[in-house]
Amino acid sequence: MTDKQTTFPEKASYWSYFTGQGMAMSFLTGMLTTYLLLSGIAATQIAFAMVAVKLWDAFSDTLFGIIFDRVHFKGGQSLPWLRLAMVLVPLLTVVVFHIPQSLNPAGKLVWFALSYILWDTAYTISDVPIYNLVTLMTTATTERNGILAVARMAAMVGTFLTSMGATFMVSEQVGFSFGTTATLLAVVMLLLMLPVSFVVKERVPNQDATTSYSLRQMWQYVKANKYLQRYYLYYIIAGITATNAAVDLFVSYYFFGSALVSTLTLLATSIPIAILSPLMGVILKRVDKFRLFFWSAVAFAATALLVYLGGTSSLPRYLTLVAIRAIPQGIVLTLNLTFTPDIVEYGRFTTGIDARGIAFAIQSFAGKLISLAQPLGLFILGLFAWEPLQANSFAALQHLAVHQSGQALNGLWIVAQLVPAIGAGIALIPLLGYHLHDRDVQLMAEANAGKISRDTAQKQLARL
Repeated sequence: MTDKQTTFPEKASYWSYFTGQGMAMSFLTGMLTTYLLLSGIAATQIAFAMVAVKLWDAFSDTLFGIIFDRVHFKGGQSLPWLRLAMVLVPLLTVVVFHIPQSLNPAGKLVWFALSYILWDTAYTISDVPIYNLVTLMTTATTERNGILAVARMAAMVGTFLTSMGATFMVSEQVGFSFGTTATLLAVVMLLLMLPVSFVVKERVPNQDATTSYSLRQMWQYVKANKYLQRYYLYYIIAGITATNAAVDLFVSYYFFGSALVSTLTLLATSIPIAILSPLMGVILKRVDKFRLFFWSAVAFAATALLVYLGGTSSLPRYLTLVAIRAIPQGIVLTLNLTFTPDIVEYGRFTTGIDARGIAFAIQSFAGKLISLAQPLGLFILGLFAWEPLQANSFAALQHLAVHQSGQALNGLWIVAQLVPAIGAGIALIPLLGYHLHDRDVQLMAEANAGKISRDTAQKQLARL
């Protein structure tokens, strides 16, 4: 079986999609809490609204997983959905950030909740098919790993560009509104997400595409796929406790004097990631993916605690500690969503059910569930008497000269640094039971594709 089944234009368009999608997600996760806090809404009210929105996620992601497995459009399994998503995601990003300021706080919360529910639904439609698409592009696990590793890097490029650009535009030096910034970025998102729908080919036949299975069988699939459970338990714990993204701009503004300091933090984080990510494909040919991921996650938890303990003494020390933390963090972020195709192969090999839509829907759900980090951060911040603010940019906030108490600033630092460090440590526990390694996945993929018999694969598998 050849290691290269895709063309470079296909891969480039796949990576471009991730860049645009990464822009959308990073703008929502990085800017939404700040935007709402500057809209005159109390932190606890925002937190309750965000939790309510996630109740919809518990239904919509599972529903779409079922739909994705059972509804098959002409033109492919993933591509028709992506053509719909490439329009909806940028459009609804604009809608979320155009809350009419004439509304009272209750009206603003309603606008936010409804528009965010629609955005979440559109993002699910964009997320499940794009990760499934790589399994339809190639059967070679080494090629999949390489494509997905670069895709994660492309998403981080989108995150970097968005965080830098959006922070600059809404900072006190420029003063663009969040709505204007969202509109400009949405145009770029659309252009980046467009090519994959017309360039990529679904060349791997989905042998079980017409299989019908009951809800009971779906539940049995999830129950039987122990690695699906263990990996995404780790992912959810680590993600929900990553409360720093909700308050990074305020950390920069109140601790270091300017919202633009967050761009320096982003640079300190991104440089190690930019160095490591292009090498990941070569590294993974020599090192087992999960072992590299696990020990990087351990190192990240340890270095995150160091940032909390020593980061406030000076800006240079803070940036240095952030850069050290970024080395293991970069490996974790590059690899964290490359495990679902492995888990899909394991699920199909052990259960005989190709419920990839369910597996990728759980990935999408987990990816959006971790946005509960925002309300969690706000809940904790609310315990420290955070003063509500009303301004459409940091330029307006600087003009108002609103100060926060020492208690509130202490809570801000805890939310930004200590909570993520503790969460990263706790999240390691379920990974101790994860034993799905590259060699085993390749054997199962070949058996699932009919290249070798199941018995042949079973004899060569490690103890799982």
